[in-house]
Amino acid sequence: MSNKLIALFFSTLMLVSIGLSAAELKIGYVQVDKILKEAPQTAASGKKLEREFSPRSLELDKLQNNIRALEASLDKEALVLSATERRKKERAVSNLKVEFGRKQRELREDINLRKNEELSGLQDRINKAVQKVAKTEHYDLVVYGGVAYASHKIDLTDKVLTLLGKK
Repeated sequence: MSNKLIALFFSTLMLVSIGLSAAELKIGYVQVDKILKEAPQTAASGKKLEREFSPRSLELDKLQNNIRALEASLDKEALVLSATERRKKERAVSNLKVEFGRKQRELREDINLRKNEELSGLQDRINKAVQKVAKTEHYDLVVYGGVAYASHKIDLTDKVLTLLGKK
């Protein structure tokens, strides 16, 4: 019986010490979605991707205009073309449409890959900025989204944005 009493005593002592430690915790909160929208690196990344992929996008626009022009030409000439010549032009248009679809898919996939790469780099910078703010201001715990409620007193988002160069 005395072993159970000693175990209960130490359990109670441990819970009390954990409770006291928890009361001394300094906790902060960061709104990652706000940082991703407002960080200057986000806009710079978007411009970088636009410059990188605009030549391919323009090429797709030209190809699409070419397809439309060939379809219009085919509609106009449909009555004067022989059946063989009409099928030949229809096949050419169909092949261009397939090529257009393939190039469009490839462009989308490449853009998504690059966006993910850029986002990963930005997330690393955000994490470093959060850690720097937390260490500088002696926070014990900083949480990201997924929080039901966070007081404005513990919101570190603007401080992180300042560190990232927004303000």
